[in-house]
Amino acid sequence: MSSSRRLSPTRRIPLLPGLVAIAIVAAVTVGAWLQFGERQALDTVYTAGRSEPDRVDVDATIQRVDAAGREMVLRVLVTPRGALAEAGGISPVEDLVLQTSTATRGDLTFKAHQRIATMDVPVALTGGSITDYPFDAYEAAVEFGAVLGGEKVPVRVALSNNDVLFAATVEPSTAQGVAVVDIGLARSNSVLVFAVFMMLAMWALAVSVLIGGWYLVTRRKGLTWPALGWMAATLFALAAFRNTAPGAPPIGCLLDYIAFLWAETVIAFCLITVVICGIRAEPPAEEPTEPAEPTEPTGSAEPTGSAGSAGR
Repeated sequence: MSSSRRLSPTRRIPLLPGLVAIAIVAAVTVGAWLQFGERQALDTVYTAGRSEPDRVDVDATIQRVDAAGREMVLRVLVTPRGALAEAGGISPVEDLVLQTSTATRGDLTFKAHQRIATMDVPVALTGGSITDYPFDAYEAAVEFGAVLGGEKVPVRVALSNNDVLFAATVEPSTAQGVAVVDIGLARSNSVLVFAVFMMLAMWALAVSVLIGGWYLVTRRKGLTWPALGWMAATLFALAAFRNTAPGAPPIGCLLDYIAFLWAETVIAFCLITVVICGIRAEPPAEEPTEPAEPTEPTGSAEPTGSAGSAGR
């Protein structure tokens, strides 16, 4: 008897599930890091101006950026402090005028001894164009000065951003008692990631349809209706997918010229080509065969009556 034994095969840990788990953990980690960074940016407050006890505080918040209308909406809350205020800053002791830059529509006036409420101030944007979406960027320079009872008073500005679709970079400064904030606006990281994903997905779908169409044409598959339905559905689904882009960019932006219009063109071309080649590859329809007519016997047979009479 042979003393050789069969060696039991070594057990190997599956590699693919481990790689998938690592990829998922890495993606979740990167996503959490990006979200934390954007959350920190939204919580950042930029200050400009002077900090005397008797001053006017201006809390300005970027509420909305309208890139198509080239306008930014600032929500402004004015609070007098110290000897300039009544009832803890609810109202000024004299008529208060908040002077703004030419980028806004006008100065803000608050009557003496009357409650101050928040106001939305539109600010014009300069630079950039929405046709550069998702890589468009804009600028705005906003100035705030305060005049109380005809005399200039110190002003302090605190600026923050509440628009999650845009990231703001602010350079605060003070010049001749006026608080100046130079604001730069660009698409947030989440918008950039999603827009780049949309472009890659559009090209991936277009290439998938191109490969499927090439297979059907070269193999002369004829009119394969499930494949044609898939191509047509992809053609119309891309238009709906494109309209989900954050910020609702208009047709003609960089997103369209890089991916959307080309993907639609490729899919439409493949669909038409597959239909034309499929019609040519279809076998001709068989003509219905007519039923055969009964044939008469070729041999002549004598009638039974004649044969009987001859025998008699």
